[in-house]
Amino acid sequence: MRLACTIACLWLLVGAAVSSTQDVIAEPHLSINSVPFSTRAYWMRQANAALAQLSSPCPFAAFGSVIVNHTAPGLGELVCIGANSNSQTGNPTMHGEMAAIANCTARLTDPNGPYNLTASKAQAAFTQLSLYTNAESCPMCASAIRWAGFREYVYGTSIETLIRQGWGQIRLSSLEIFQQSFDLSNQARLLGDVLTNETDPYFLWQYNPDYPCPAGCARSGDSCTEETN
Repeated sequence: MRLACTIACLWLLVGAAVSSTQDVIAEPHLSINSVPFSTRAYWMRQANAALAQLSSPCPFAAFGSVIVNHTAPGLGELVCIGANSNSQTGNPTMHGEMAAIANCTARLTDPNGPYNLTASKAQAAFTQLSLYTNAESCPMCASAIRWAGFREYVYGTSIETLIRQGWGQIRLSSLEIFQQSFDLSNQARLLGDVLTNETDPYFLWQYNPDYPCPAGCARSGDSCTEETN
């Protein structure tokens, strides 16, 4: 299947006291911020792969994220990953994006780690990073992304798709959150519906008993569970 931004790659430029939505960029061979779509697809696949840190090959809330430094050469540098872990931790706010931000903060400030940044320098570093998540962020996470100051935010499956598939959601899009964050001093770009042909299947089986389970899992009642030998 040809890679494409199924609805579009939304490009939103948010600056101090400025809010403007640019025309969509839908051709996969075009680059945004000098990053080709093939590189975007690579990192979206890594957001899917972040789910491997969970205990099941078919986690119910399969929301995975990666945070990337695109100023590094080649494909860029993976800084940290995160996956939805609210059921594992008991923290209802620990969505994939929140977990990734927390992991990044810990890694950037680790005195024995590769960066060893002060708290203020770590906070400033987020303005040079891009966050990829395999599904559009809820309003909590989208707001956290703006407060963190990420240079870019890239998502796969949309909130609209999740709602159509039976997911309970707070019905505010990331675009709406970004449009209301124009008072923030940093700029951010929002790219939506990237590689949905690969991200959507992670969210289609949960409420549709006729949809096939992910690899390594089988139907058990209305859900999918890991296959046992």
